[in-house]
Amino acid sequence: MFVVSCLVVSPLAAAENRALDAFNIFVKTVSAAKGSFSQYTVGPQGETALAQSGEFAFARPGQFRWDIRQPYAQLVVSDGSTIHQYDPDLNQVSVRTAAAAIGSSPAAILFGTGEIEDAFEVSPLPDRDGLTWFRAEPKQPDAGLSQVDIGMQAGRPARLLLLDGFAQTTRIDLFDIRAQSSFPSDTFIFEAPPGTDVVRLD
Repeated sequence: MFVVSCLVVSPLAAAENRALDAFNIFVKTVSAAKGSFSQYTVGPQGETALAQSGEFAFARPGQFRWDIRQPYAQLVVSDGSTIHQYDPDLNQVSVRTAAAAIGSSPAAILFGTGEIEDAFEVSPLPDRDGLTWFRAEPKQPDAGLSQVDIGMQAGRPARLLLLDGFAQTTRIDLFDIRAQSSFPSDTFIFEAPPGTDVVRLD
C-alpha cells in the first residue's frame, strides 16, 4: 500500500509540474521575443482601473520594452542596467537602476535568466480558464509584489495575476509571443526628447 501511494501523483502536483516545467523551458529556450498585451487593475474594493494595451519586447538578460499605446501612451524601457519610464503627457521620464527596480518583480520573472525558485517560493494551483497555473511568492519581503500567479498555455506564459501590498490585483494577458533572433540596436535604448523633465529615483 505504501509503495502504491508513493506512485500516485495528485492532479494538483501534476499541474504544478506542467506549468512550472513549461515556464522554465520557456526561460531557457526563448532568449528574445516580442508580443502584445492587455492589462487592468482591480482595487481592494472591486474598483477597476482603465484597461491598457500595447506591445512588448525582451532580450535576456534584463532588456525589455513595455510600450503602452492605449488609452494613453506610456513607455518603460530597460537596457539591462537602467530603466526609463516615460510619460509623454507629463513630458517626464523617471530613471532608476535596473537592479534596484526589478529585484523580485514580474520583470525579473519574465525577462531574467535565473531559476524562478532562486527568488520565489513556488506552489501549484489548479488548472482554470484553459491554462495551467503556479504561484510565485517573493522569498524576500517586497512591498510592490505579494504574489504572482502565472498561467501557461502552449509553452508560453499567457496570463499573470499580480497581487501587490495594497491588495490591488493586476491582470496581464500576453498574446502572440514570437521568438526573435535579434532586435534593432535602438529597441532597448531610450533617448529623452528635448525638454523632457528627467527625475532620477536612485
